[in-house]
Amino acid sequence: MTIKSDRWITRMSKEHGMIEPFESGQVRGETISYGLSSYGYDIRVAPEFKVFTNVHNVIVDPKHFDDRSFVDVTGPECVIPPNSFALARTLEHFRIPRDILVLCVGKSTYARCGIIVNVTPLEPTWCGYLTLEISNTTPLPAKIYGGEGIAQLLFFQSDEEPETAYADRKGKYQNQVGVTLPKL
Repeated sequence: MTIKSDRWITRMSKEHGMIEPFESGQVRGETISYGLSSYGYDIRVAPEFKVFTNVHNVIVDPKHFDDRSFVDVTGPECVIPPNSFALARTLEHFRIPRDILVLCVGKSTYARCGIIVNVTPLEPTWCGYLTLEISNTTPLPAKIYGGEGIAQLLFFQSDEEPETAYADRKGKYQNQVGVTLPKL
């Protein structure tokens, strides 16, 4: 496997819609950075969140998920309670090529504040908006900024295509649009 550079990411996004919308450089300033980097792409979080709460005292069960376990928050900022968790989605839509595996890792700006974005793969042929899992590991409330950078994607190309890719096996999270809850 080889890691792909900014030139490859740009070409695949412009010619094949791999990342839409695509920002061809790093956007900085008064925002947490996002856009193209040397060997990756910094993605943004959409301003819609599902923040976990214990108001209804439900059990979080991936086989029988109860949507009373979270509250919906929409807006430019979201506060995640201490030692809590939120789901969100990216502003960007993805179309992953058949010979590419993408790894999503958190940005150090948030990690230095105790906010962790789950490391997750985007498998070959997966398409959709990425659902993000954001943990506040601190004993303090933590603020997340919608429309700004949240994580980085790293692109790895294999020297051969997989025999069965995500779309071939009709993956359960294919073509997800909003914040997608656990499925069996």
